[in-house]
Amino acid sequence: MAGAGGWATRGATGVSCAEVCGADVGAGQATLQGIMHVTFPAPTVEADALVPTLQRQGFAVLGPAAVSAWLDVPLPALRALHPAWDDLPPDRYLKDGGRYRRRRHGCFVVDGDAVRRVPDRAHYQPLEYNALHGGMRRWFAPLTPALLDAPAWTRLLQRTAALATALRGPQPWYVEAHPFRIDTTGGIGRPTPEGAHRDGVDLVAVFLLDRHNIKGGESRVFDAAGPHGQRFTLSEPWSALLLDDERVIHETTPIQPLREGELGWRDTLVLTCRASGFLGD
Repeated sequence: MAGAGGWATRGATGVSCAEVCGADVGAGQATLQGIMHVTFPAPTVEADALVPTLQRQGFAVLGPAAVSAWLDVPLPALRALHPAWDDLPPDRYLKDGGRYRRRRHGCFVVDGDAVRRVPDRAHYQPLEYNALHGGMRRWFAPLTPALLDAPAWTRLLQRTAALATALRGPQPWYVEAHPFRIDTTGGIGRPTPEGAHRDGVDLVAVFLLDRHNIKGGESRVFDAAGPHGQRFTLSEPWSALLLDDERVIHETTPIQPLREGELGWRDTLVLTCRASGFLGD
């Protein structure tokens, strides 16, 4: 998985997961280093190459046009979802004492094109997948009706579940939806305070909606079976990173304001698909 922003051996850009993320990656100790201010372009593929790329290397990146083609949803319909990110309540569970994360949460079962919303439930991750916030049931505010009723929303769930089916075969998928806003309140925001991790699911889809007045926020994907990985920055609204969670570990580096004294933020939608039930069942 080496490339312009990748590493396979030690060299000018070749570093290990532990060196880049901090020695204690599992506890979310990633630090701001000079390297995070160097922007590597995302290794995007076209929509028709999504499945073979994901099968071959465990992750794939799509630009906005490819996301639109994959979902069969025009970009204006996707951008119409953005107001929901201005109405995200604070995350009350951050153990690092931060106030930089806002979020909501919703759960669905997707079987083919049938999408069923399930009653609101706590988000749960075992400690083995989230050393910082695992082992506890976290209750977040539910998704808003405006988001749930948008046709583009249903299509996002259907196509993400269909991608999981392409990887694992036809079956019902237990999908959790996480709209996030990470901001620079206090000077720094941490998209993944738990550090480099897996989510304990089959597929993770990370959609970038907005980057405003920030530097950092670099995506890093590592081979779960070895030290090889790649780093790049999602910079365009409605670009996406798709991850086979069994094969790769991922994280996003902290963000800082580009212009001091002005708030910055990074908006994402994370969808996870898991076979055989939700974590914690």
